[in-house]
Amino acid sequence: MAALVVAAILICGCTGDSTTPPTTVATTEPTAEPTTEQTTEQTTAPPAEKDIVETATEAGTFTTLLTALDAANLTETMKGDGPFTVFAPTDAAFEALPAGALDGLLANTTELSRVLTYHVVSGKYMSTEIAGMSSLTSLEGSDLAITTDGGVKVDGANVTTADIECSNGVIHVIDAVMLPP
Repeated sequence: MAALVVAAILICGCTGDSTTPPTTVATTEPTAEPTTEQTTEQTTAPPAEKDIVETATEAGTFTTLLTALDAANLTETMKGDGPFTVFAPTDAAFEALPAGALDGLLANTTELSRVLTYHVVSGKYMSTEIAGMSSLTSLEGSDLAITTDGGVKVDGANVTTADIECSNGVIHVIDAVMLPP
């Protein structure tokens, strides 16, 4: 039946009547088949839509880190263009600090900023790249030692989850708070 409709449209469109605008077949053909471009869009992972702060907030395990970023006035920086690689300690990592250490950091924003920027590297480094390196320079200015014996470690902290992509970089979850030298 559909073939008859298409044939009728084609015949009518070819009558030579110049007052009737030609009918295009494209409007009567089904469009269920995806084009090559549509297929590519459907199979390619979408780019990350949330920035580092939004991603950390959504995860729910970085409450202390987010509080510290606010206290050090670094939240907007971590929402900025980047790209950044963040080695993000979980709430449990902050809880493992010696008694009073976190309160002391929160009271001293200069030292807090230093500790937080020690967890951030300029640029986006995925785990495959990091595994081949021996160090990275933090925003704080000191080098972070990278080892791969028994898993990837950054300055002694274990990377427990890697490659959480964000619109402005990547987060690697670590199990300890790293302190600059």
